[in-house]
Amino acid sequence: MTDLIAYLSTGKGTWGHVNRLIQDQNWNKIYIITNNFGKENFHPEKEVEMIVIDSNQGIKEIRDQIQNELKDKVQGDVAVNIISGIGKEHTALLGALIKLGIGIRFVALTKEGVEEI
Repeated sequence: MTDLIAYLSTGKGTWGHVNRLIQDQNWNKIYIITNNFGKENFHPEKEVEMIVIDSNQGIKEIRDQIQNELKDKVQGDVAVNIISGIGKEHTALLGALIKLGIGIRFVALTKEGVEEI
């Protein structure tokens, strides 16, 4: 099984997408990158590890925090979903994964279910 890393930020309807993505697939481990609001208000039915970032920080600071939080936890390749969030957050996440040497596969919920994009 593959680990899932999903960004959970603001955006109308994106929380439902991320929640269905979590529920509709068997994942080895699930990492949700979010802010304090997401940590306190997003309640998935499966166990997830929340990585809480401050979106007001600079892009390098966010990248470094994500990298430090994921170091020694993920390896090989991971499934990534960035349906939620903004470009700065997405760039920081992708930069962190590249610096860790992690391969990525983008996944999304489609009409046919969870699919690699």
